[in-house]
Amino acid sequence: MARRFYLRPIVSVAYDRHRLDRDQSSAQEKLCGRDDLGFADIELIDAEAAAGKRVQLIPADGTYGFANQDWYHPPFHGEEMWQTFDHLIAARPDYAGLSMDRPRIMGIVNVTPDSFSDGGSFFNVQAAIDHGLRLVEDGADILDIGGESTRPGSDAVALDEEVRRVMPVLEGLRARTDAKISVDTRKAEVMRRAAASGADILNDVSALTHDPEALGAAAESGKPIMLMHAQGDPKTMNVNPQYRDVVLDVFDFLAERIAACEAAGIPREKIVVDPGIGFGKHLHHNVAVLQAMSLYHGLGVPVLLGASRKKLIGQLCNVEEPTKRVPGSIAAALTSVAQGVQIIRVHDVAETVQAICVWNAVMRGTENGLI
Repeated sequence: MARRFYLRPIVSVAYDRHRLDRDQSSAQEKLCGRDDLGFADIELIDAEAAAGKRVQLIPADGTYGFANQDWYHPPFHGEEMWQTFDHLIAARPDYAGLSMDRPRIMGIVNVTPDSFSDGGSFFNVQAAIDHGLRLVEDGADILDIGGESTRPGSDAVALDEEVRRVMPVLEGLRARTDAKISVDTRKAEVMRRAAASGADILNDVSALTHDPEALGAAAESGKPIMLMHAQGDPKTMNVNPQYRDVVLDVFDFLAERIAACEAAGIPREKIVVDPGIGFGKHLHHNVAVLQAMSLYHGLGVPVLLGASRKKLIGQLCNVEEPTKRVPGSIAAALTSVAQGVQIIRVHDVAETVQAICVWNAVMRGTENGLI
């Protein structure tokens, strides 16, 4: 169900927090419990207000800050407002054994002939395994194996074919690396087999809505899950997507899916959300979501960005060939890291790790504690 009010923290690097005089400067709240990122101000977004009056800026702390506002009278819902604020400041627990206090890199291992960027490149089992191992050497914390392309316009893959593609690669990588492995699938049976064969994470671009058995299978597996927003089926999702407000509609959808997972017995600490760049979204939708990534911390779970080599980069920069969109992919990654996004899903792991290392050092003003 759509809500009316949303909170988007205006994130800033907060390394010098302890050097500031809190009486003479804007006090910052920690973003998701982190010491490196904070926010002194919050956008209060009213979805029902007239254009130009939808956003009000309020301090995060102080005399006129969030805690001193009256959220318990109409039109506000006090419990909802406080829960959202608490989600913004609460530290995220470890996810699949990985701490969420710094950016984590998910490397893409597509075992498909038709993925938009690298389709066919790693369709051979050994080639896919070797590629995954290289990504780990490059710095990937998670390997994401997918056997069904969900690019715009793609056709569904039969269960037996997806199993044939994914399982040998999963088993081969599991035997040779301790890196976390996720399996990117919409099918309950693939989830069951992947969980039984050593997958650490189940990643569903339909947020467990495509297969009626997927939610139950994910819950029964006990594995951490990733829920992505997508409007429509991959075959037709980008034909004519419609939104009240794409940023807020994505938030509402993900909130509903988190609630459904919790009702099914999946604890919040095992959930990651992905706003689904490129999935049922035109260029202006994608740019709006990227600009507002910090809003999704209000869901109370880690946030994932998957913008690597995607069409929006080509549209913005006039680059047709996906493999030549690496600089744009890194720019999307850095802007999202600066908004506190915890997981970045990429094709180009070494390049992304290097970019985040430099960004981190410059923002900190020290080489200590790099990724």
